[in-house]
Amino acid sequence: MLEVYEFIIISLIFSLLIDAIFGELPTKIHPVVIMGKIIDFFKNIFIGLNNRWSGFFTTIFTIFVSCLILVLIMILFSFNYYLFIIIYSIILSSTFSIKMLLSTAKDIEKDLKEDLDKARKSVSYLVSRDTDELTENFIVSATIESMTENITDSYIAPIFYFSFVSIIFLLFNINYFIILLLIPFIYRISNTLDAMLGYKTDELIKIGFVPAILDDILNYIPARISGIFVIISAYLLKYNGKKAYKIMKRDARNCPSPNSGYTMATAAGALDIQLIKKGTYVLGDNNHEISVLDISKAIRLTSLTIRLFTIFVILILTIIYVII
Repeated sequence: MLEVYEFIIISLIFSLLIDAIFGELPTKIHPVVIMGKIIDFFKNIFIGLNNRWSGFFTTIFTIFVSCLILVLIMILFSFNYYLFIIIYSIILSSTFSIKMLLSTAKDIEKDLKEDLDKARKSVSYLVSRDTDELTENFIVSATIESMTENITDSYIAPIFYFSFVSIIFLLFNINYFIILLLIPFIYRISNTLDAMLGYKTDELIKIGFVPAILDDILNYIPARISGIFVIISAYLLKYNGKKAYKIMKRDARNCPSPNSGYTMATAAGALDIQLIKKGTYVLGDNNHEISVLDISKAIRLTSLTIRLFTIFVILILTIIYVII
């Protein structure tokens, strides 16, 4: 039992350290980049079906091939326990992206202080809207929206699934650790499928239907958990925790996505600002004019939310280990 607990905790902590120190893996070996190439391959094969089955088959075959590659890699390094856990932790770190999430927002904040056009270009990589004419306020809004929305996708969701299955492993003393790694890995595949195909364009509306629905289902619980931890973080930071809860309840469903509003709206309430995507949603109250200073506050809120959830996961796993 100790071995199972140790492996889970060590691999989780190692993966967090890898992300904190190195950030993203090199593009040539990054699992998400490889997933993208596999998705493109099957998309080109199945898009000709011109119905929703094309998305189903693309999803199934992408998951199967990606997971097969992962299993083969882990088997290849299974001859040595220490090498296995290093590779394991590296791959686990690729299922989330804390450093990039926070540093991207910091970079845009820096760009805003230097040059508005530079900031417009930087934020264009984050959002799908036209950024050429965005004012400073709308750039700040877009930055905070993107960062807080991705609290779920970029960390809470993959670690939620990793920890959920870890609990099962602890309860039943299961040590098939490759299977445990597959769970957050499959989540990341689903999220990447949605990011690449889940758009309502003429080309993608049919093939993207299944990936979009699957991503919504997998994010349903993690998004709401994320919202709760944003509220707790708001109280601890002495932001407006009461307003965070109020705006989450009131505005979370204003977004087209059933999940993204649970962190964006909550953050808007916590910061006592209004986040706007023209023609799509308005989150929060316009109590004071949004400014570049709100990006720093949102970064602190996001960072604490991630840290609190990590502590919570480790605490729960430890309590279960001690009890059983």
